[in-house]
Amino acid sequence: MEQLPEDWQRGIVIVAHPDDIEYGAAAAVARWTRQGKDIRYVLVSSGEAGIAGLPPAECGPLREDEERTSAKIVGVSQVDFLGYPDGRIEESLALRRDLAAAIRRHQPEMVVLFNFGDVWARGYANSADHRAVGRAALDAVSDAGNEWIHPEITDHPAWSARWAAVYGVADGSHGLDVTDTFEVAVESLTAHARYLEALSPEPVPAQARAVLEMTTGPKEGFDAARALSFELYRFAG
Repeated sequence: MEQLPEDWQRGIVIVAHPDDIEYGAAAAVARWTRQGKDIRYVLVSSGEAGIAGLPPAECGPLREDEERTSAKIVGVSQVDFLGYPDGRIEESLALRRDLAAAIRRHQPEMVVLFNFGDVWARGYANSADHRAVGRAALDAVSDAGNEWIHPEITDHPAWSARWAAVYGVADGSHGLDVTDTFEVAVESLTAHARYLEALSPEPVPAQARAVLEMTTGPKEGFDAARALSFELYRFAG
């Protein structure tokens, strides 16, 4: 497993829901902001269908606030929400266009995406939203660099990122040492308190720590006590 490239300055993380970033990638984000990198978040939905018993009109703003708090903990101040319907996101040309527009607007060298495979592991299906957003976003990285694919995007010129890195994969091509940012990543996930309270009666800090102990454990072939694995895609940026 190779070291994930870090010779870049600006990155964005594109995911479907609030909390997706905090299930691992926030540990990488904290490392990068400590290096002085400019990291921004783009969330396709507000996660308004994510808490049983809490109507979407109340849930969406609450989860947006939790995400902004989580982002600040790891050094991110810009969080964009695109307003797509939680649980009903489709891998569409419109989504590709909106994500390409976001990439042009933020001009990242590195685009970080969440696992968009069909399964998390054998027998465990991935979320339809994760699949749709990740696949559309990977296409949007290419789209953003081509001025002719979405000519209706007129606010920003074409922009080509250098890489897309997909986290949440079991056996990635590249690794990143997040040993030193593990604790702040736990704090960042803990900020999703109302969401986590609805998932389990276990105390929120304990839930957060257990999740990150699982997602940031040692990786075969990579020398770090705690690491994240990524599948890396290269572009012509």
